[in-house]
Amino acid sequence: MPDPPPSYRLSRWVFLRLLGLTYSIAFVSLATQVTGLIGSDGILPAGAYLDRLRDTYGSEAYRLYPTLLWLSSSDLALTILCGFGVAASVLLISGVAPTLMLVLLWSCYLSVTVGGQAFMAFQWDTLLLETGLLACLYAPRGLRPTLAAESAPSPMARWLIWGLLFRLMFLSGITKLASGDPTWSDLTALTYHYETQPLPLWTGWHLHQLPGWFHQFSAAGMFVVELILPWLIFVPARFRRTRMAACAGLVFLQLLIGLTGNYGFFSLLSIALCLTLIDDRTWARVLPNRLVHRAFASGNAHTPPGRWRQLLLTAAAIGLFVLGGLQFVREIATDLSRSGRPTVDLSWSDTILNAVSPFRSVNGYGLFRVMTVERPEIVLEGSLDGSRWTEWDLRWKPGNVHRRPGLAAPHQPRLDWHLWFAALDPQGAGHWLSPLMTRLLEGAPAVTSLVGGAAFAEGPPRYLRLAYYDYRFTTRAERAETGAWWHRQLIDYLTEPVSLDDIR
Repeated sequence: MPDPPPSYRLSRWVFLRLLGLTYSIAFVSLATQVTGLIGSDGILPAGAYLDRLRDTYGSEAYRLYPTLLWLSSSDLALTILCGFGVAASVLLISGVAPTLMLVLLWSCYLSVTVGGQAFMAFQWDTLLLETGLLACLYAPRGLRPTLAAESAPSPMARWLIWGLLFRLMFLSGITKLASGDPTWSDLTALTYHYETQPLPLWTGWHLHQLPGWFHQFSAAGMFVVELILPWLIFVPARFRRTRMAACAGLVFLQLLIGLTGNYGFFSLLSIALCLTLIDDRTWARVLPNRLVHRAFASGNAHTPPGRWRQLLLTAAAIGLFVLGGLQFVREIATDLSRSGRPTVDLSWSDTILNAVSPFRSVNGYGLFRVMTVERPEIVLEGSLDGSRWTEWDLRWKPGNVHRRPGLAAPHQPRLDWHLWFAALDPQGAGHWLSPLMTRLLEGAPAVTSLVGGAAFAEGPPRYLRLAYYDYRFTTRAERAETGAWWHRQLIDYLTEPVSLDDIR
């Protein structure tokens, strides 16, 4: 007798709670930084940014930059928006009105992403928005749906989630090859990765010491996971064990990423997407019996929604499939074009994708498509008299060479992250580096808290300058001798000593 078709009630139950947990982490992490980043006395005030958009685009600004911060961008409004996101995520985890909570969470996170400017431009921010939008279609209906009463998840919505997972994983692999980066082509990229990633962990130091053949083997294994396993998502239901094996491989890769670097909530969100591949028969082996009995109490019946809801769901699913497919092809074509290789002309799709781009919920992906092989670092130095200088040692980014690279995730210290990007392109980061220095010289509490105020506890420094260093991990022998995790060498100073008088 053939096996019954797989069901996904328990799978959806687990996914929605992990998504709620991810949202809560994202909002709590942002709440601790938001006023320093984009508050009224922050580095890039959201209010001034929105005013410039309104002056530039007029009424079109509301469509191109959809955010609730148009109503108010005060520090209180930013804090309330983050607090509202935390509250909605807790209700989602509790199973209260999941569809409504997901709509509210997506709206709130889109709002802070738009207002956050460069500080909210990470791939996992857009991945959370896209996942959250698709989850609105995947979630059960009702105010307090129960496993015993709710209908099975919509197959269309489930395939939208799986399609996003495929794009995320496959693009992460194929863009590394399409970019033409030589370190990925010859499998040497991981000999640099652990040392040059934005916020390394101490585990990365140990992995960096391993021989080159190990890093090449690891890179080859990564390509197997990212380029081959995602295709197993689409195997027929009778090959469920094959899909489970693919899920295990994808989750294992995400665990390795999370255990060797600080990537905020990225690993948790990616794993949540991977776990949607697991059907209820498998979940029944690990979840409490009370949940399992409720899930199987009503069988696998799929109660179709009403006619108009079904039409809207179908139209939304088809539209999102098409948009996701366009973005998928476009991402690969862009990398091929940048590397000077022939590709297809997709300029005709600009109008379509540009129309939905303000919502940041149909995206291309591909982390580390070009490997960074050196590690420049910007170090803030302050002085009270212009002669004796003290480093402003941020908590998470490399600074003090004797401090062990620590665990920040799932919290994401966004200023520390952006200083890594700024070191790669100091001129390109000038639009926020200059305001950062101004706020620190003024002693703005919200900004000073982002860098740690211990270096100048009695008040702000009178002078600031930006030192430019080259960092690398120490060898085992160097660390045994000096106890340092890093070796660094001064390259130059990006700025002369700057005071408030110079800026004003």
